[in-house]
Amino acid sequence: MTTTLYHCINARSFRALWMLEELGLPYALKVLPFPPRSRDEEYLAVNPLGTIPAFLEDDVRMSESAAICQYLAARHSPRALDVGVDEADFGAYLNYLHFGEATLTFPQTLILRYGRFEPPERRLPQAAEDYTRWFLSRLRTLEPRLETHEFLCAGRFTAADVAVGYALMLATDIGLQDRFKPATLAYWQRLQARPGFLRALEAQTRAALEQGVSTASVACWDGR
Repeated sequence: MTTTLYHCINARSFRALWMLEELGLPYALKVLPFPPRSRDEEYLAVNPLGTIPAFLEDDVRMSESAAICQYLAARHSPRALDVGVDEADFGAYLNYLHFGEATLTFPQTLILRYGRFEPPERRLPQAAEDYTRWFLSRLRTLEPRLETHEFLCAGRFTAADVAVGYALMLATDIGLQDRFKPATLAYWQRLQARPGFLRALEAQTRAALEQGVSTASVACWDGR
């Protein structure tokens, strides 16, 4: 089995990288400058969308980070990082898995776009602030759950924690960590201490240096 992940530093593709490290699977990591569709035109032959990630495993081709997490968990870690359909928390697992992307990461992309990525004359500070509030209001819904649970569902670490954990990672890069509620902050600290998370950080830095790509986070890109 041949697995390749196309990745930008601290981009959504970090979810897939983190999953691969949690699973201990062999893989090739291709680190690209951000944004890849405008800085590496050859990448469009891999992913015509020009977005990150692109995940290749034999004949499988995927570009949605939460879906890649779900795929890896189901295929390579059933009833461990995955939650089975017969388990009580199966519905909660799917909900949190997609909540991490659709509800928590989406507004942050708009914060970055209108606060940093657009040229200065096109930036919209009010939009960035509005979506910051939007993100924080939805993040608060996790607090009651995390006050009584070490992880989000099934009594164990799962792909849902990777999906939500990445959203917290991005929020930290943006500078929102000091606005996390106590249980959410403690949860994020637990996730950051996981060996798989630390290995993923090391892997992206090592690959970037070897491939001559900047190790600056996507959240540090200023659009120029």
